[in-house]
Amino acid sequence: MTFFRHTAPALALALAACGSQPQQQGAGGPGGPGGQAGPPPVSYVTVQQQAVPLTSELPGRLSPYESSEVRPQVNGIILDRLFTEGDMVRQGQPLYRIDAAPYRAAVASARAALTRAQATIASTEALARRYGELVKINAISKQEYENAVASAAQARADVASQQAAVRTAEIDLARTTIRAPISGRIGRSVSTTGALVSAAQTNALTTIQRLDPIYVDIQQSSADLLKLRQQIMAGQVARDGNAKVALKLEDGSDYGPQGTLRFADVTVDETTGSQVIRALFPNPNGLLLPGMFVRARIVEGTQQNAMLVPQRAVSRDERGNPTVLVVGAENKIEPRPIQTSRTAGDAWIVTSGLKPGDKVIVEGAMMLRPGMPVTPQPWNPNAKPAQGQPGAAAPAQGK
Repeated sequence: MTFFRHTAPALALALAACGSQPQQQGAGGPGGPGGQAGPPPVSYVTVQQQAVPLTSELPGRLSPYESSEVRPQVNGIILDRLFTEGDMVRQGQPLYRIDAAPYRAAVASARAALTRAQATIASTEALARRYGELVKINAISKQEYENAVASAAQARADVASQQAAVRTAEIDLARTTIRAPISGRIGRSVSTTGALVSAAQTNALTTIQRLDPIYVDIQQSSADLLKLRQQIMAGQVARDGNAKVALKLEDGSDYGPQGTLRFADVTVDETTGSQVIRALFPNPNGLLLPGMFVRARIVEGTQQNAMLVPQRAVSRDERGNPTVLVVGAENKIEPRPIQTSRTAGDAWIVTSGLKPGDKVIVEGAMMLRPGMPVTPQPWNPNAKPAQGQPGAAAPAQGK
């Protein structure tokens, strides 16, 4: 009994040691943690030079192609409104009719004065001709002849003056019918029938706007425009003379027809530091209205020999500088600092730090240290990462 009492604990310890030996080998044996064998797999993209279109998405407001405020040019009472608010009107179409009775009377008075002046000119010219014959034989004084000639000239001037008065009266009479100065869609009428209007009033009777085509005024930083101009001058960016613009509406939907850039304002806004870029869009269905907020996607140009790196492959060091991990010699990881200029879609445009043919790691770079061997494979952007697979480097934020 004494023998069994002393040997039982020793036997139990021996059995426990035997049972734990395979466990330790499985946990830390050859093949690395968890029994994984070989270098960890990573996915990479090969850097290549290519032509990249440079696009920017900027805020903008719609403004009419033409806009005209309709105002009276004579005084009077509105007798009729000859249009329906919101309709399309054509240039020259009657819009309002003002009481024309006083202006018809003014025309009649001016014509009567013209007739009187024309009658006077006939007698004065005849007198001047007779005096011309008499002065030759010294029947009258030279002064009398000169006075007759002056009277005839004054009569001719009176006729010209009265002709101008008739024309002025006729113009005022025609202005009692207010017509559309341009073709377009007419807004609401501020004045109604019976309202007294004057030529000196500041309030417009209504407004006509031409909406097809329509302008989009886009705000862009003057610093960005300056940088783009410098790149164009240096030959780094090629620009098409008819650059296209796409619109995204307020509800997030895309506006189908594309527009064209027209010009950039020559003045920089002192408060915002931005310039206005104007684009022209077709608007046959009237979907775009003045004042609407939109976002414009502009193709500013094409950068030749650009190198793209997916944003998810770029991380930041402790100083905030962009870096990537590259598959180097013997499939070992190499950190590489880079310089970027701007984004193109979901990629950065790299200006320095990489060369064509470099293999930049996109997925599987987590928990890896420089100099570690890896198993590289081309990156498939459409493939879903396996569960538990290490992710990519954190995408860079900002430039």
